Amino acid sequence: MDGDKVTAQDDLRRSHPPMREFPPTRSTRPPPRTVRWFAIVALAVVLVLGGLYGFNAFRAHMIKSFFAQNKPPPAQISAVTATVEGVPHFATGIGSLEAVHQVTISPEVGGRITNIYFNSGAIVKAGDPLVQINDAPDRADLQNYEAQARMAQLTLERSQELLKRQFAPQATVDQNQTQLDQMRAQILKTEAVIAQKLVRAPFAGRLGIRQVDLGQYLTPGAAIVTLTDLSTLYVNFTLPSQLRATIKVGQHVDVTTDAFRGRTFSAKITAIEPQISADTRTMQVQATMPNPDGALLPGMFVNAAVVLPPEPDRVVLPETAVDYTLYGDSVYLIKQEGTDANGKPILKAVRTPVKTGMRWDGKVAILDGVKAGDRVVAAGQIKVQNGAAVAISDAPPPQPPAEPTLH
Repeated sequence: MDGDKVTAQDDLRRSHPPMREFPPTRSTRPPPRTVRWFAIVALAVVLVLGGLYGFNAFRAHMIKSFFAQNKPPPAQISAVTATVEGVPHFATGIGSLEAVHQVTISPEVGGRITNIYFNSGAIVKAGDPLVQINDAPDRADLQNYEAQARMAQLTLERSQELLKRQFAPQATVDQNQTQLDQMRAQILKTEAVIAQKLVRAPFAGRLGIRQVDLGQYLTPGAAIVTLTDLSTLYVNFTLPSQLRATIKVGQHVDVTTDAFRGRTFSAKITAIEPQISADTRTMQVQATMPNPDGALLPGMFVNAAVVLPPEPDRVVLPETAVDYTLYGDSVYLIKQEGTDANGKPILKAVRTPVKTGMRWDGKVAILDGVKAGDRVVAAGQIKVQNGAAVAISDAPPPQPPAEPTLH
């Protein structure tokens, strides 16, 4: 029986071979723990980003609310009211100063210097002696001619006495008279030479720097020293030929120079050149100016302004009210925009371009952009922007200095 069972099983195995075994395969679905981890991370990132966005939005809102509720106080400024005035009118030119009386002292005759009577820079009067040239030979000649003249005088007197007694002819008297006249002429000539050797000041003025020394031999025309009369000066300047109809002798001229800023000197036109320069189409004008304190010196460059009839009335502002820039001139007009809770006017500064004209004495003419009666910021523009709130200070606007400081 057992043998039969074994045989049946073997036959069964042969007819039905056993199936091949394969290793178990992994599932493609993630386990539940991984899904939960990704969900937690994503939620955390969303919370962090949401928190940052909410914080930034809250901060921006608070900053906006802070500046909306805490506006800066109005800028303190000084204001002026535009007025209407007559504007001075000038014809300006550049020129130089020249002395009315100026000369280089030089001798008419040559010789050795025996004495010098002046110091450099001294003030002298007309006729004051300056330099003595050796005149000893000429003085000796003068004594000789004077002795001969005395002898000729005696001879003439004797011949005249003999002529009265008819002991001498008229020709002898005439000859003796001629000799006396010749001696007198020689005396006058020698005295003139002696006078030439004492060099004197031809007019009153101030001497320059001495250019000679004691014992030096001078030739005729050699420079000794310059002499200048500083009490009166010429102002020579040029103007465009188009102004010829408005320039006349006797007109007042304001003269200024960089050497004395803030000071104006007064002159009057005394001559106008009757020709126009063919090269520059300008005319030469000369004015005479008193210089009692000797402040100005010949050779200085000056600005000359011929005073012409004033222009019609124009709007005038202080120069401090105008902001001069490369992009144009402008001012800040003060305009009222309602009132605050206390009923006080709200003032704002509005930048307005302007066209400027003549400037003088710290003022400027406004040709366009401002009307008479407009209030304008005169000081404090550096604290003001276009449309900014302003408050007018009680302090007056600053005044330009009478004499600007030189740097």
